[in-house]
This record gives sequence, structure tokens and C-alpha cells, in this order.
Amino acid sequence: MNNLDKIQELLQQRADFSARLNLLPYDGTPEIKENDSGKYLYVRKRVGSRLTSTYVDAYSDELYQLLLRNNRDAKELKKQIRKVEKQLAELGFTENELDSFVILNLDFARANMKLSIYEQAVLEGVATSFPQTEDIIENGTVNGITASDVQKILNLKHAWEFILDKDVLQVKSDYSVLCHIAKLVNEGFFSNGGRIRGVPVTIGGTTYKPPLPIETVVIENIQSIIELDAPVLDKAIELCLYCMKTQIFNDGNKRASVIFANHYLIANAGGLLVIPENNVSEFKKLLVRYYEDKDNGEIKEFLKTKCHKKFK
Repeated sequence: MNNLDKIQELLQQRADFSARLNLLPYDGTPEIKENDSGKYLYVRKRVGSRLTSTYVDAYSDELYQLLLRNNRDAKELKKQIRKVEKQLAELGFTENELDSFVILNLDFARANMKLSIYEQAVLEGVATSFPQTEDIIENGTVNGITASDVQKILNLKHAWEFILDKDVLQVKSDYSVLCHIAKLVNEGFFSNGGRIRGVPVTIGGTTYKPPLPIETVVIENIQSIIELDAPVLDKAIELCLYCMKTQIFNDGNKRASVIFANHYLIANAGGLLVIPENNVSEFKKLLVRYYEDKDNGEIKEFLKTKCHKKFK
């Protein structure tokens, strides 16, 4: 592995550690404070030269143990991040500032992340309203929703958090990034959700049967799309449709493909690509025609005109 490949791998590791750190609900060392009305839990952390203490809730053994685990996990993740940063420094890596338009696109994507997750969930047939999806994203659970649907939404959150990390946006959109996204969207459903498919699959509603993907061919085809002499949006759409039709993974291909296309779009200040809730039915019909080679460019035009969100 050459230095560039190693740096890319380390940046992905750091981004993953950072995303997991950001998902921890509490940041700080737990402490118990007691007064005449009872015992209360706080988390203590140093911000600059100041030591801060933030109220959490009334004391309970269960919550206290959660805070302890949370603190241990945070320390371990920070340790891993420092280790990766040391390795990056040894390889001569220096941080680059993102282009100002990429930063604007990143802010735009973050502001729209909940809606993007909701609309992707609708595409997957997850039966949640937007407020319920928000609750799951913010609190990790909601009453009346199956554990499977909650897991899918949380997985989408983790995958979006991953691609919206500044380090990850500096990594080229390639097969390894796609595999990591697939691993995140399949978490809890497949033990190797980011591994290339090795078994035949069928797709509901179509006669199309995707052949078994060959890893070297997939890597080359993704690279060929990236190198096309075409606008950024056109290449993002090609990436999305190629990954969907190839069915690279056992499951989660539509989810992974859309998020992968957005990694490329955002890194190149190209906006967002998400199928709106009210266009899902039309998209599915066009996708079947695309799978069966009956499409004459309609699905690409559909994605351009109805699914592309501009920020400038």
C-alpha cells in the first residue's frame, strides 16, 4: 500500500471515529451532586481554561452507569483519533481547507440531513412520519415503530454523518468509501454489510437479475465514471444508477448508492441528490425500466429535474 492509499485509509478511520464520537449523547466525566431535594447527575468537562458542569437528570443507577460507559467510549475514541493523527503526521499529511463552496454545500447538506434521511426512509418503505423520523434521529427510539425501521433510520443517520465529515469529503469517492457506507446502512442486519455480494439476488417487481459483481470490475467502473468528461451532477447520477443496477451488496443498495452519490456531489459543491417523498412511486417505475434496459434517458432527466437540490 502506497502512502496515498494509507493516508486515505487513515482519514476514513478518523472520520469514522469522529462520527461515532459525535453520536455519543454526553460529553464529559459523570459527577454526582447532592442537596436537600436529592441526588443529581452532571457531566464535567474542560473547555479551554474553564471547567464546565452540565446537568443531565436526577440520579439513577442506570443513568450513572450509562454516563460511565459513555465516558469510557469517548476516551477510547479520542485515543484512537490521536493515534491516527500521529500516523498521518508521520506520513507527511497536512490538513487542507475545504473550498468555500464545498463548505457552503456541507452546511446545506447538514441543514437538510433530517429531511434527506426521511425521504430515503420513504424510498425504502419505512412507515414513519417526518416528526417520528426526527424523534428517532434525535432520541434513538419512538413508540409504535418496529425495531427494524428504527434501525434503518439510525443507520441512515450514521451513514450521512460519515459523509458529512470534513475529512471524508477530502477522500476521493471510490469503492472503499462506497463499501463503508454500505456497512453503515446494513449495520444490525448483516455482519458483513459492506462486503461485495457473493450470492444471487432477485429484485421485486422486475425480471432483471443482476449478475454477480466482480470487485475489480466494480472498482474500474466507478473510477471510469469519476473520470468522465461530464458535469458533476451527471457523474453523480451515473454513480448512483450504476451502483443500484449492479446490486453490489446483499442489501441496502439504493440507500448506499444515494449516499455515495451525495458524497461525490457535496465534495464537488454540486448540491444534493435525494428522491422526494411525493416522487418515490414514479422513481420506482423508472428504475424498473432502467433495470430492464427499457429506459431512454428518462430516469436521468427525472433525477436532474425532480431530485436535485441546489444551494447556490
